[in-house]
Amino acid sequence: MKQKETKIITGQIVVRTGLHIGGGNGRVEIGGIDAPVIKNPVSNDPYIPGSSIKGKMRSLLEWKEGKVKESGGEPCSCGKPDCPICRVFGCRNGKESAEGKLRGPSRLLVRDAEIAPESKEEKTKKPILEEKSENSIDRITAVAKPRQMERVVPGVRFDFEMVYRIIDMGDDGKHDKEFFDSVVLEGLRLLQNDYLGGSGSRGYGRIEFINLKDGGKPFSL
Repeated sequence: MKQKETKIITGQIVVRTGLHIGGGNGRVEIGGIDAPVIKNPVSNDPYIPGSSIKGKMRSLLEWKEGKVKESGGEPCSCGKPDCPICRVFGCRNGKESAEGKLRGPSRLLVRDAEIAPESKEEKTKKPILEEKSENSIDRITAVAKPRQMERVVPGVRFDFEMVYRIIDMGDDGKHDKEFFDSVVLEGLRLLQNDYLGGSGSRGYGRIEFINLKDGGKPFSL
């Protein structure tokens, strides 16, 4: 087993419709927001966790590959060496088994996407977060139950980076090279056509990947 190549993919994520990735709130103060977005504890700026990007890519690819029914709704954990999901994204099942050793470690690393410098500068002129009021209607009494959602406004950019490792498992990294296009890049395309974060069915979370580079060389989805 030997790492043959490391692909570093960089670019930016542009928010096209209000983005909400919840940060949790232990308490709700009077006049406060019910559902704040996740923020960097040092700068207090919003960011996109790498786990949110990677998890949504994996979920969309499992639907495409027909893995959802066989896993009973859980993340694919078949652990097979030739499974594109387990090989690229990793699998807890059978790490010490013969199949686990043939499969090797997760190939894909996704960094947290911090707010881009240009968007950080813009926040001194206009807000990058908004409070969106929503109502849930009681079907019997017709009484509205208001709630406050915090969202990243459209136009805000986040710097994006992920690392893809090509490992020689006795096949000169053949399958890993094939999976880069058919799994990793396809996952980005599926995510761009779907949504990120919560409330996507209500219009939240449409994003676009721009300025993508593979080892410094520009490419597009």
